[in-house]
Amino acid sequence: MEDWTSGYVAEIGYTYGYYRELNPVAARFALMVAGLVPPKFENACELGFGQGVSVNMHAAAGPARWWGTDFNPGQAAFAQSLAQASGSQAVLSDDAFEEFCVRTDLPDMDYIGLHGIWSWINDANRKVIVDFVRRKLKVGGVFYVSYNTQPGWSAAAPLRELFTDHAETLGAPGQGIVARVDAALAFTERLMATNPRYLQANPQVTERLKRITSQDRHYLAHEYFNRDWEPMSFAKIAKWLAPAKLTFACSGDFLDHVDSLHFTPEQLALLNEIPDPRFRQSVRDFCLNAQFRRDYWVRGPRPLAGAAHREAIDEQWVVLSKNAADISLKLGEAKLNEAIYKPLIEEMADGKPKRVGDLARALVPKGVQLPHLIQALVVLGGKSDLQPAQVPTEAIRRTSTALNRHLMNLSRNEATVQFLASPVTGGAFPVPRFDQIFLAAITEGVDSVDGWARHAYQEISRHGQQLLKEGKPLTTEKEAVAHLRDMANEFGTRRLLVYKGLGLA
Repeated sequence: MEDWTSGYVAEIGYTYGYYRELNPVAARFALMVAGLVPPKFENACELGFGQGVSVNMHAAAGPARWWGTDFNPGQAAFAQSLAQASGSQAVLSDDAFEEFCVRTDLPDMDYIGLHGIWSWINDANRKVIVDFVRRKLKVGGVFYVSYNTQPGWSAAAPLRELFTDHAETLGAPGQGIVARVDAALAFTERLMATNPRYLQANPQVTERLKRITSQDRHYLAHEYFNRDWEPMSFAKIAKWLAPAKLTFACSGDFLDHVDSLHFTPEQLALLNEIPDPRFRQSVRDFCLNAQFRRDYWVRGPRPLAGAAHREAIDEQWVVLSKNAADISLKLGEAKLNEAIYKPLIEEMADGKPKRVGDLARALVPKGVQLPHLIQALVVLGGKSDLQPAQVPTEAIRRTSTALNRHLMNLSRNEATVQFLASPVTGGAFPVPRFDQIFLAAITEGVDSVDGWARHAYQEISRHGQQLLKEGKPLTTEKEAVAHLRDMANEFGTRRLLVYKGLGLA
């Protein structure tokens, strides 16, 4: 029987994650900051959508219509159930890439994205994807790809090979992938305890292995135990994408747009001397010891400059995604300039979306000039304190609400998808299970902390579940409701304003 998995782990599902870089609203913001004209996102495609959380959030909360595929039928079925619940008309299949990419019913795309796919497939599938992009991405369209890269993986790559070698040679298939993952990790820890010369030459591997062993086994199975895996340099990616006529545009990580956060003056001086954009990215990765990249490429990029650039910036919307009181003015060891960030955060503290042009005018009397404002918005966006936003249509509000109602209904029994669709950001926002239950109570007209707590208690009781506090079960209704009241109070005072600003309440 033919192996339809092509060496990819398929016996357990992928995690229910969300990836903002796939959001056209975020892509538009990044391109605008980089001084490039973004396309009008009408038709979009995600290749290898996993459980379909990202593609469904973007289909429900954004203006584009989405197509996509993931070869795992279980994951595709779940993704289709979300699309059906939202009414977004997303077209999602379980086709392999070589089947999906030759379909004749697909429109030309303004946007094609794949997250966590490129490094874990073989060259044959990479050729299929590049050919698909060449044929179906419109002129001016955006291609997003994330991938493991060098030189950051040079020291730890042998670990991954050791894991898979152990799983294939010493792991019993009947054990299941999770048991094989555990066995491979345990063996590797035993090996490192003997202090091999590999470890002596690469002491940083100790911390890497500690992080790996603490991670979710489903994630590790997909990240480290597939047959195909290749971290690629930026230069090699550029050669792969050349037949599709793609030009590197910018990073999908907003913080990458602020060079002063990452490089010493000597490194910046060296980078600024390099005339070739491709080689500059390669040198940049050496300076950072980069191990993962999130890149936007454009088919025929056009500069956005002068008055057109200023107009695009003025019309950009942004919204806080954290309570203003909880926003730290530190980024790692660096302290952010209070004279710029404090008045900006105060101006946005009501949680409502704001036009950048309106913010700029309001902040001029406070000494904040436009270049400083733009950089501050980029940094806050990179810290996830702020999100690029849009003005949602009634159709977007309708499909977002329908998807969120479905997800909140799921949360009554389990914490499968801990995100909701924001019609304001065009994507998803992390909302833990009990916050989803409290939000569901609000939609039913419950408007008090005590009411939210009792509503949540009724839901978990209905499903025979028990609350834990500090790892200990709460055995009485009084204890459980008191704990839920504390949670509901924090929800109401710290997060509800944010949820309202994002269109979730």
